[in-house]
Amino acid sequence: MLSFARRLLGRPLPRRESDSQRLPSLIALPILSSDALSSVAYATEAALGVLLLAGSGALGLSLPITVCIVGLIAIVVLSYRQAIEAYPEGGGSYVVARENLGAWAGLVAAAALLVDYTLTAAVSLMAAAQALSSLLPGLLAHETSLSLLLLALVGWANLRGLKEAGRLFVVPTYAFVVMVALLALFGLQNIVFAHGFRPDAPPAIAALEPLGLFLILRAFSAGCSAMTGIEAIANGVKVFREPSARRAQATLLVMGVLLALLFLAVSGLAYLYGIAPNPDRTVLAQIGLRVFGPGNPLYWFLQISTLLILGLAANTAFAGFPRLAALLAKDRYLPRQMAWLGDRLVFQNGIGLLLLVSALVIVVCRGNTNVAINLYALGVFLAFTLSQAGLVKHWWVRRGQGWSGRLALNALGAFTTGVVFAVIVVSKFDEGAWIVVLLLPLLVWGLAGIGRRYKRVYDAIELKPGEDCSVPWPDRRDPLENQSIVWLASWSRPTLEALRYAAQVSDRVIGVWVCEPEDDFEALRLRWHRLVGDAPQFELRLLESPFASLIDPFAQFVAEEEARCPGSQFTIVMPMAIPRRRFDHLLLNQRGLNMREALNAQHSRVFTLVRYFPPA
Repeated sequence: MLSFARRLLGRPLPRRESDSQRLPSLIALPILSSDALSSVAYATEAALGVLLLAGSGALGLSLPITVCIVGLIAIVVLSYRQAIEAYPEGGGSYVVARENLGAWAGLVAAAALLVDYTLTAAVSLMAAAQALSSLLPGLLAHETSLSLLLLALVGWANLRGLKEAGRLFVVPTYAFVVMVALLALFGLQNIVFAHGFRPDAPPAIAALEPLGLFLILRAFSAGCSAMTGIEAIANGVKVFREPSARRAQATLLVMGVLLALLFLAVSGLAYLYGIAPNPDRTVLAQIGLRVFGPGNPLYWFLQISTLLILGLAANTAFAGFPRLAALLAKDRYLPRQMAWLGDRLVFQNGIGLLLLVSALVIVVCRGNTNVAINLYALGVFLAFTLSQAGLVKHWWVRRGQGWSGRLALNALGAFTTGVVFAVIVVSKFDEGAWIVVLLLPLLVWGLAGIGRRYKRVYDAIELKPGEDCSVPWPDRRDPLENQSIVWLASWSRPTLEALRYAAQVSDRVIGVWVCEPEDDFEALRLRWHRLVGDAPQFELRLLESPFASLIDPFAQFVAEEEARCPGSQFTIVMPMAIPRRRFDHLLLNQRGLNMREALNAQHSRVFTLVRYFPPA
C-alpha cells in the first residue's frame, strides 16, 4: 500500500528542498491566477444574461458596466498589493482582518474564503465538464462523473507538490491568455479595416422586465464574477521564490492588467458585434466564430483552451484553501492536523478536505452549475471588504510615509466592495444566495467553537507557574530490567504524568522530542532540566527530521535502541488527552495515534498510554 502511494504521489521530499519547491513568478502566475483569468470566459456573458431580461436594447449597457468592473478590479488589485506590503508573510483577508479588526472579523473573512474556494473548485470543474459535453454530446448524461474525475485529477496533481501542479497548469493558462489576446487583435483588425466602430444590432428579443436601477445592479453583480480569485496571490505569498513579497506584488499587478485587458476585449467585441447570450453557444464562442470563422483552427484552439482553463481554474482553490486551513489550524480554529505538511511538502489534509467537500457540492448539484453559480462571489466580496477595512485601520494606527494616500485607497476599496457585496446579497438572495447567508454564521460558529474547545483543553493541561513540575527518581534497590521511551510533543500535564509513570516502571527513561524547524534546542533542553533535574537515569534526545514527517524519526529511533540493546525490555510511553466530547477525537491525539500505528506496523511492542482527562 505504501509503495503504491509513493508511486502515485512521488517520493517524500526533504525539508531542505522546500525552497526549491517555491515557484518563479512565471509558474506561480498560472497556479494562483487561473480562477481570475478563466472568468473572462463567462463574466461578460453573466452580465449580458441579466441585461437581456430588459430586452436586446439593454445589452449596450454591458460596456459601461464592464468599465466600472475594470475600475473595481484596479482598486482591489492595488489594495491587495498594499496588503502584501503590510503582511509579507501572506494570509490575505484572514490575517489582515484578524490583526486589525479582531478575531471575530478574521473568522468571518476566513469562513467567507473557505466557502468561496470550495465553490470555485466545484463550479469550475462542473463548467469544464459541461463545456466538454457540449463538444461531445455523448457525455451529457455523465457530467457528474466527469466533474468528479476532473476533481480527482486536479487533487492528485496538487498532492504531488507545487512544482508538479505548476507543470500541469502552466501551458493551458498561458494558451488561454494567448488565444484571447489573438481574438482581440484579429477582432480589432477586422473592426478597423472592415467592420467599423458602429455596433451591430443584437437579435430582437422582447423585454421580460423593465430596465431599472435594480436590474442594472444585478447585471453589475453578475459581471463581478470576473473578480473571483484576485485574493489568491495575497493568500499565497509563500508560494513564490524569495523575495516572495516583491514577486507576489509584481505578479498580482500583471494578473490584474491581463484580467482587465482581456475582460475589456471580450465585452467590447461582444458589444460591437451585437452578440446576445445563446443557450447553444457561449458569448466567447460566438465572438470566435465572427473573428476567426467556423473552419479556422484558431477557433478550435480558443474553444479547447477555454475548456482547459475552466477545469484548471479549480487549482486556485487548491492553492488557497489548504494554506488558509493551515493558518486557522495554527490559530486553533481547525483541527491541528490541517497544519501538518505532507511528504510532498504540501498541506495534504487541507487538500483532502477540499476534495471531499467539493465532491459533495458536485454530487448535490448533479454536475450542473446553475445552482452553485448563484452562490458564487458572495464570500469573496465579503472577504474583500473586511480586508480593505482592516487595512484602513492598519494605516491609521501605523501612519508612516504616504499613509494618507494608502488609507484613502483602502477606504475606497472597502466602500466599493461592500456595496457590491450588499448588491449580490439582495439581487441573488432568492436565487440561492440565502444559502451562503445562512452558512457563513454557522461556519463562523463552528470555527469559534473549535477555538473555545482547544483553549479550554490547553488551559487545563498547561503547566502553571508555581506548580510542582518535578519528576523525582524513585528510591529503589532492585533493577526492573525495563527501559521507557517517552514521546514528547509538548510540555504539559499529560507529558509530566507520562514521565512520572515511566520513572516508576523503568531503570532508564529516554524522552524523545522530534524537532520542527522553528524549535529552539536550548530552550527545550532548559525545560527538560527543570522537569527532571540532574538525575542520570533521564536522557533527552532531540531528533531532527529531514522530512516533513515527525513520526518516522521516532519510529526509527525506537528500532535503533532496540537493536542496540537486544536483551532489554522497552516500553513506549505516550501521553494522551482522553476525548470527553463527541468530536474531541478529531482535535486531540492524532499524531500520537498515527505514531502507535506506525510502530505497530513494524512489530508488536509494549505500549503504555498515560491518560489525562480534560474537562468536558
